[in-house]
Formats: sequence, C-alpha cells, structure tokens
Amino acid sequence: MKIYGFPLSPFVRKVLVTVKEKGLDAEVVPSNPSHPDPEFAAASPFHKIPAFRDGDFTMADSTAIVTYLEAKYPQPALLPTAPEPRARAIWFEEVADTICVPTGAPIVLNRFLRPNIFGVDGDEAAAVAAEQALKRPLDYLEQVVSDGWLDEDFTIGDIAVACAVRSLGYGGWNLDPQTHPRLTAWYGRVQQREGWQAAAEIEKATLAAAMGG
Repeated sequence: MKIYGFPLSPFVRKVLVTVKEKGLDAEVVPSNPSHPDPEFAAASPFHKIPAFRDGDFTMADSTAIVTYLEAKYPQPALLPTAPEPRARAIWFEEVADTICVPTGAPIVLNRFLRPNIFGVDGDEAAAVAAEQALKRPLDYLEQVVSDGWLDEDFTIGDIAVACAVRSLGYGGWNLDPQTHPRLTAWYGRVQQREGWQAAAEIEKATLAAAMGG
C-alpha cells in the first residue's frame, strides 16, 4: 500500500491517519505534482495529491481513497452505517475540505511555504485576512462539537477537521482555548489517538528528510 504526496497536505494526512486508524501500513512516497514521476502519474492522472495504490488498484482524491479503505477494511468503522450519522460524518469532512482548508490556506502559504520552501516573502496581510475568515467555520464547529467527538462516534469528519487544524499549525496558527475551548479540547482528544500519533511520527520524519534535518 502506497500513499503518494506529502503529509503537510491535510488531504494526504487524512488518508495516512485513516490507514493508521485501521491498523494498516502504508509507504508514504513523497511526490511533487509539478514534477510527477511515472509511478505517481499513473496513480493520479491529473497530478493531484494524494494518490494511492493498493496492489493493482490506484486512486486519487482523499475522499475517494477513504471511501475505498472503508469498504475494503471496514473495521474499525470511520463511516457510520445509520443514515443520519453517516451524513453528518461526510458533512464534517466537507466542512474541513471545502471550507476550512481553502479559507486557511493563505496562512500556511504566506507564513510557512513561501519563506521556508519557496524562499520568497509571504503576504502577511493575506494571512491575517485568512485568520479572520476562519472565525466563521470555527465558531460553527465550536457550537456543534460534543464532549467526545464532532458527533457521537469518532469518524472521518473528526479526522478531516483535525488534519486541517494540524496543517494550519505550520503557519504558526493554533486553536485559541479562550475563544474555542470545546474545539480545543476536542483537538487534544484527537491528538491522543494511536492512529493520529502514528501518522504524526511519519509526517515528522518525512518533513525532516525533505528539509534536510
């Protein structure tokens, strides 16, 4: 099993955490969409990350990959079977992927990627504007999060939102326990999970190797 991409991406991380939550092993193959090698390109025809290989099966897009993993390796379940909680799990995944990630992307781009990877100055005004825009989805999540998970059980929704939060951390942004105490406590619970910790160790090692540290 191989995951192509870079764990700094919340979408790559989502797949890696899912793999680890299910007690599986996967090799993370660092892949650059701008300079795709043939193996990566074969798994991702549009050169998007993550891409994935399990034997002869290949797939790109994190949601499609997670759907495959859930169907082939159903235990422990990350998508509930009952209609309402299943819909909510996918809803929270979408809140992360289509709202939180694009809204917060300027924080990571301008405070981490541009100065540390691309070697150019970041746009601090854009990062500050992104912080302000993040308040709306964060306020929503603060209202709905329970004393356990985003819904009754730990699901792909929790993984996706937590992956977005972790990526924002590379830009020096963190949840504020004063303004979002319930969400901050929830993120702390996610970080204690064995699957999350296993994925975080791989991410740390991959980043250190890429940056020569």
